[in-house]
Formats: sequence, structure tokens, C-alpha cells
Amino acid sequence: MKTVTSLFTASVLSLLPLFNATAQDASARELDIINQLSTQPVASTLPVTGFLNAPGNEKVKDFFLTPVKDTTALKGKRIAVLVADGFEEIELTGPVWFFRSLGAQVDIVSPKFVAPPARYGLSVPEMAKTHVMAIQYLQPVGWIKVDRRANEIKVDEYDAVFIPGGAWNPDNLRYDKDVIQFLKDFSRSGKLIAAICHGPVVLASADLLKGKKLTGYWNIQVDLTNAGGTVLEEPVVVDGNIVTSRHPIDVADFSIAVKDWLLAK
Repeated sequence: MKTVTSLFTASVLSLLPLFNATAQDASARELDIINQLSTQPVASTLPVTGFLNAPGNEKVKDFFLTPVKDTTALKGKRIAVLVADGFEEIELTGPVWFFRSLGAQVDIVSPKFVAPPARYGLSVPEMAKTHVMAIQYLQPVGWIKVDRRANEIKVDEYDAVFIPGGAWNPDNLRYDKDVIQFLKDFSRSGKLIAAICHGPVVLASADLLKGKKLTGYWNIQVDLTNAGGTVLEEPVVVDGNIVTSRHPIDVADFSIAVKDWLLAK
């Protein structure tokens, strides 16, 4: 009996290297496939310091670094920022800083959080339930806390709304029925709706651009035209209750145009 047991044990041990080699080969094949499905984690960014110090952006730098003189100019005004994951950082933080510096109350408003289906395989951080993600051009860089949800807000609570750009953010917003309905209701009130960069495509989804003069990021200008708008190649365009701009380089002109519109009312 001992001899049989010894032979069996010896046989099993002799097969272990084969099993290990087979497992290693399978793991190597899986790793090779995963590597082919993956790309290098390198992306272009738009860091604030680099943006402000870039040649040609002296006006934008002065706008942010020159102290605001009248810190009560927009006191009593309420502004809602309609935003979702993937917003261009400076196109939200820049105007928000300016409006708050002038005394306005600014709320960050996003669609209600909906967890992605498990089969998507997405890794979602816990803070995604209460924050929205900022990007710098193509790279996720941080998060900002949400004050309210789009299904909670009412037209009579705000004097203006604005939509920052970032290619992902407007794509998320234009699919949300609460955002679209709010924009339609807000437009009927005659109050200010402002959008910069890719943001105007959300206004197209809300069917607010027919007969309007406006501008937007170059890649979406054909969409704005197809939605019935007349696209102008200008830093900022004001037509009735709609203010639009093209790009982060226009963020100063955009912010000032929003301020001037509100002060004129």
C-alpha cells in the first residue's frame, strides 16, 4: 500500500510543473490580449497655470488676477450651472469664481446620479454620487461637489443658467430629460441661458436655436447650424436671452457678457 501511495504522489508531483506551465501560458495569453485591448495612459491636459501663461492669453490672465472692484454687483442674483461628468475645468471654475466674486449665489446643478449597469464593468468612485468630474482637455483631473439635482430645481429660483463645455459633459446633459425640460421652461421665461465651447449642443437638443445667432466650439458648429442657428466666428455672441462662446480662450469675454446681461435687467 505504501508503494502504491508513493507512486501516486510521485505521479502527481511530476505533473505539477506541467499544470503550472499550462496556467502560466494561459495567463500570458490573457495578459497579451488585455494589453492589445488597452492603450497607454497618456493624454493632453489644459493645466490652469499653463493656460493662463500661454502666449496670447494675457487678457484672460489679467481677467482672473486683477482684483474685482465691485464685489456686490451681482448681489441677489442666483445662477445655476448645469453640468455633468466631463466638464472643462476652467470653463466652470472661471465663470463661477467671477460671479461669486461679484456677490452672486451660484449653484452647481447636475442630473441625478444613476449607477452604471454592472455589465459595463465601470469602476465608479464613491464620490461620483455627490460630485461631478472635471477634465482638462482630454484628461480627468478632479471633482466638484454638486449642490442640487436637475429634477429638484425650478425656473423661479434662478436668474440665469450656464453650461460649461468639455466634450463629455454636454453629451451627458443632452440625454437627461430633466435638464432638457428645465432649459425649455427657462427659455420661455425669457431669463438668461449661457453656454460655452461644446455647451451649446445642449441647447440644440432642447430645440432653442432656431433663428438664433450664436457661436460654439469649432467641432460642433455644423450641429448648431443644423439645429437652425446662425453661427458667427466671434468670441461671444448675444442674441436675446442666449449668450454663447467658443473656447476656454473666450472665458473672460463670456463671463463679462453674462454679468452685463444680468446688470441690464
